[in-house]
Amino acid sequence: MIEAVVWDIGRVLVEWDLSLIYVDAIPDAAKRQRFVADVVTEQWHMQHDAGVPFATMVAARQAEFPQHADLIALYAANWLDSIPGPVAGTHDLIERLAAQSIPQYAITNFGVEAWALFRPTFPILDHMQDIVVSGVERLVKPGEAIFDLAASRFGRAPETMLFIDDSAANVETARRLGWNAFHFLGDAEAVEAEMVRLGLV
Repeated sequence: MIEAVVWDIGRVLVEWDLSLIYVDAIPDAAKRQRFVADVVTEQWHMQHDAGVPFATMVAARQAEFPQHADLIALYAANWLDSIPGPVAGTHDLIERLAAQSIPQYAITNFGVEAWALFRPTFPILDHMQDIVVSGVERLVKPGEAIFDLAASRFGRAPETMLFIDDSAANVETARRLGWNAFHFLGDAEAVEAEMVRLGLV
């Protein structure tokens, strides 16, 4: 029996797009997309999720791309601009689960400094009984260790929880460890259907 729901946050509960940091600084959309594909990339950003501070990352990237030093500095200064708002539909599901007293948690790849900026802006997370943050723990998805830590922290067996994530790799790890995992592809109605199937809503 599924007794609890565990959410990913980025691209499940909140939209995320690094290019939005540079809307004003790089008005040309094609140039902006090239910049976040080549310089301030999601792959590079993952260092922050693993615990590397903004200042360390920015300084190293500025040394690598000195011609873009000013733009790279905006990554940390304007990081919150990369989060434009909630993912449609998933917040309603959180509220419905909360109304039914279904325990909810989160496991998220999020850097410490980014989390400190973001968390106060997102009160829907008040419904979470606990949140495991990769940058705090120095453990990242899709590694197994963060899932093991979460199960221990939450005090629940993996098979009693529904884990929802947009990353196929994260879902694969969760399933391998015995979690019930749902691959979120942007459709909250599909999540709702799975919750109905499992008797959660």
